[in-house]
Amino acid sequence: AQTHPVVWLTENKLTWSVSSSATNHAIVEVKKEVFTPSDEVTISVKNIFHQNYAVQNVVGQIKGKKKKKYIVISAHYDHLGKMGNATFNGANDNASGVASMLYLAQHFANKKPKYSMVFIGFAAEEAGLLGSEYFVNHPLIPLKQIQFLINLDLNGTGEEGVTVVNGTLHKKEFLKLTNINNQQQLLEKIKVRGQAANSDHYWFTQQGVPAFFIYTMGGVSHYHDVYDRPETLPLTEFNDLMSLLIQFINTF
Repeated sequence: AQTHPVVWLTENKLTWSVSSSATNHAIVEVKKEVFTPSDEVTISVKNIFHQNYAVQNVVGQIKGKKKKKYIVISAHYDHLGKMGNATFNGANDNASGVASMLYLAQHFANKKPKYSMVFIGFAAEEAGLLGSEYFVNHPLIPLKQIQFLINLDLNGTGEEGVTVVNGTLHKKEFLKLTNINNQQQLLEKIKVRGQAANSDHYWFTQQGVPAFFIYTMGGVSHYHDVYDRPETLPLTEFNDLMSLLIQFINTF
């Protein structure tokens, strides 16, 4: 059926997201400075809403000396895909987190860890943390045996340090992390933050699993737009962040 679109004028940057629901009319967001009331625009939009679209989490394990206790490293591998001819690559959100996870997997594959390590690439984070919610409801390992989870998302910068979500919740572990950083002088700052339902650590926290969500600060600010692509991502503090996380994991 033919419907009238809604034209939404904004002074903010253009940002796109996916959704688990759909409207029966198009909502077109336009930068205010390029629009005048006399403008006449014709658009043709065809939308197909896949209500039961199937996706997969990807899980790997490295067995440690204590096989039935686990450290979990997670990162969501999905992003936004395409909208017409516009491609949303998601270099920072979240190829950077996946790269961090794979780097840690390679490190601990070559150096047997104390605890078994599980690496999870979550799907459908952008649609509402659906992949991690599914895993928590259908766990492949007992959640009570997870000693700690580190969720990596938006890891591509770091000029201003990192933020640790749940840092106020797990003060002992946050202190260990900051002590390592102070001794090694790796990152400019480690900022503490409380609980937040802003990435895949959330459902684990709700089930009592100790978890941090770590993201970098500073540098480029491309987010949910077509500019978040590999050539714009500096990975400024990647090596220092990986060194910090390896030393932190080895404290368990």
